[in-house]
Amino acid sequence: MEDLILWLKYLVLGIIQGVTEPIPVSSSGHVIIAQRLMGMEQKGLSFEILTNTASLAAILFIYRKDIARLIVNGLAFLRTRKAEYRSDFMFVLYIVIGTIPAMVIGLLFKEQIEAVFSSVHTVAIALLFTGVALWLIRNLRGRKRDGDLSVKDAAIVGLAQAVALIPGISRSGATVIASIAVGMKQDTALRFAFMLYIPVSLGGAVLGVSDIMGDPERSTLFVPYLIAFVATLICTYFAMKWLMNIMARGNLKYFAYYCFLAGTLLLIFL
Repeated sequence: MEDLILWLKYLVLGIIQGVTEPIPVSSSGHVIIAQRLMGMEQKGLSFEILTNTASLAAILFIYRKDIARLIVNGLAFLRTRKAEYRSDFMFVLYIVIGTIPAMVIGLLFKEQIEAVFSSVHTVAIALLFTGVALWLIRNLRGRKRDGDLSVKDAAIVGLAQAVALIPGISRSGATVIASIAVGMKQDTALRFAFMLYIPVSLGGAVLGVSDIMGDPERSTLFVPYLIAFVATLICTYFAMKWLMNIMARGNLKYFAYYCFLAGTLLLIFL
């Protein structure tokens, strides 16, 4: 019976991680809240690494054609310098530039940031902050497409992704908001935001292998971790598809409402 309850708890965590990872409401914040409500305490980073890897796999699958095109055309530009490949090459370069802030700050300060800011109170404030940012950009309709981006745009969005290392600040929310704020069209903003997610998450997965292998509870939590991984994978896929439809309609204001409500309720009751 205890095993069943534990499996259900990890199923819930996996669903929450998967649903909230793509949408701009902070997956880390919601997982922290869920763990507190269910009386769970995660030791180490194994669970976070595994579920983030599951979300990464779903995002890679969704954007597989874009990724293949960028790689092929980027390499073609390096070989031929033909103008037809330049836009994709520059897009890849901007992804690299935008990845640097989160990579550097994450490697140096991720554990300290999580130790200081992983309280429910911080998550509540961060949700309210995200709600305000979403509300401010709700009516913006940019004109920049993939070929119109600049180093400045990439750097600004990259810094926004670094800010999202604070639990409660949505990574997707921060990067989508920053992308729209610098003038990107909705579809370009979404694509650029999640292309930035891929190298950061991939780097975290590679660096986290040692944490997983050294986890003393790895064998006892194998089944719960597997349940959470599969739940996260499936839920991330469908949540991402849902977000794409919402972005196409320009309805980000509804996420702002949710952040305001969730943040306020957390401040009052937790």
